[in-house]
Amino acid sequence: MPDGGFIYGLQGCLAIALLLAAFTDLRRRQIDNWLTAAVAACAPLFWWATSLSLGGIAWQFALAAATFLVAAVLFARGGMGGGDVKLLVALALWLPPAPYFQLLFMMSIVGGAMSIVAGVRNTSLTPEQSRQRFVAALGAALWVGFSFYVIGLLNGMAPVDVSRLAAAIAPGWFGGVLVAGAVVALFALLISGAAIISRNQRRKLPIPYGLAISAAGLWILGPALLTSSLG
Repeated sequence: MPDGGFIYGLQGCLAIALLLAAFTDLRRRQIDNWLTAAVAACAPLFWWATSLSLGGIAWQFALAAATFLVAAVLFARGGMGGGDVKLLVALALWLPPAPYFQLLFMMSIVGGAMSIVAGVRNTSLTPEQSRQRFVAALGAALWVGFSFYVIGLLNGMAPVDVSRLAAAIAPGWFGGVLVAGAVVALFALLISGAAIISRNQRRKLPIPYGLAISAAGLWILGPALLTSSLG
């Protein structure tokens, strides 16, 4: 049976493949078929190295099949590229359900932030529409800031203590009212900015979701690789 170093090597190869997928998707909006095929082909080797049971292998195939069905619908509607679909299916063969759903959640956060930033640059708003441009840019900034906050929470950062924040702003109930009002106003600004961006696109903008998938995958792999290297 392989030792931990062999498993660590397989995980390292997967991390390199994800970095390569992110690079090619950024550079030419394409994830090569040979790369996703290699990721999928190495999954059985990882199962063997980790002594995965037949039941566990069945779960991996079921997860990959479910991913393909959902992602194929998104691909047919133009919401995802073919390379992104193949990479997600290949990763479903590697990751158990819980880490895989974490990957999908992180992918949606990173992909959403990428989409709204790219959408700001792709708007057809004229200089005369300065107010709408300002709301769109500010809404995008809030969206990105909230995305980083969620990522921080997922990585162990302490959430904002709303009660202490309210007490620091104003004593008694008034501080709570001010904080609640500010949260509602910021949320309304975020939604308004996103609506302006979505309504005023010059053209359909291809988003390199391979970068979001790879970032999420590396986020999942990072602790395992770090633990193995320190051990």
